[in-house]
Amino acid sequence: MEALGYMAAILIGISLGLIGGGGSILTVPVLVYLFGVDVTLATSYSLFLVGATSLVGAYKNYTKGFVDIKTALLFGAASITTVLITRRFVIPLIPTIIYTDGSLTITRSFLTMVLFATLMLLASFSMIRGGKTDSAATKDTAVKIVLPSLLLYGVGIGLVTGLLGAGGGFLLIPALVLLVKLPMKHAVGTSLFIIALNSLIGFSGDLGQVIINWPFLLTLTGIAVAGILIGTWLSKKVPGSKLKKGFGWFVLIMALYILIKEIFLK
Repeated sequence: MEALGYMAAILIGISLGLIGGGGSILTVPVLVYLFGVDVTLATSYSLFLVGATSLVGAYKNYTKGFVDIKTALLFGAASITTVLITRRFVIPLIPTIIYTDGSLTITRSFLTMVLFATLMLLASFSMIRGGKTDSAATKDTAVKIVLPSLLLYGVGIGLVTGLLGAGGGFLLIPALVLLVKLPMKHAVGTSLFIIALNSLIGFSGDLGQVIINWPFLLTLTGIAVAGILIGTWLSKKVPGSKLKKGFGWFVLIMALYILIKEIFLK
C-alpha cells in the first residue's frame, strides 16, 4: 500500500504543476488509506506537503511572470486569517465523537472523510466539465479586482484549507479567471502561490499541537515536488484541458470509493 502512496504523491505534484490544483484533494485520502495516518494528523501533513509543493510551482511560474502578487495578497488576506483561526481555535473544539444514538455514531474522522469525499465530487465535476473557465480567460486579460467577492472567496478557501487540509485550487482557478479576469496561465501560477501561503501558514499554526514524523513527511513532500516539476514540464507539451478531464474522472472514482468505504463498509 505504501508503494501506491508514493506513486500517488507524484500524481499530486503532477496535477498541481499541470492545472494549478486538483492534486491536493487526494493528499488526505492517500495519507489515511495508503499510509494509515490518523485523519486529523493527515490534514496537518497535507498542509505542509501541499504548501511546500505549491511554493516550488509558484516560484517556477513567478520566474515566467505568471504570478499576480497583488491579487494573491488580496485573496490571501482573508484566506490566511481564516485558515489560522480554523486550525488554532475551531479544530480543537470539534469532539472526537460528534453524535451518537444507539447504533449510529458520527465521529470526527468519519465526518472529515465524508466532507472530503463531497469536496472531491465537486472538484471532479468542475474538472470534467471544464471548458467555461478556460474560454473565459481569453476574453479579457485586464486584471479587475472585485474586492468583496475576492474576500468572500478567500474566506471560503480558508475554511476548506483549514478544516480539510486541501489547497482548494479547483475553487481558486475559476475565481481568478472569472472574477479577476486573469489569463489561464496567470491563474494557475497565482493559485499555486495562494495555496502555498494558506497551507504553510496553516501548518505553522499546528506546530506544537501535533507530533510530526519529519523524515516521512519530507520524503513524501520531496516526491510531490518532483511531480510538480514534471507537471510544469508536461504543461508545455500536453493540452491541460484533456489531462484535467482525465484527472477529474480519477478524483470522481476516488470520491465514490471513500463514500462507500466510510458509509457502507465500516
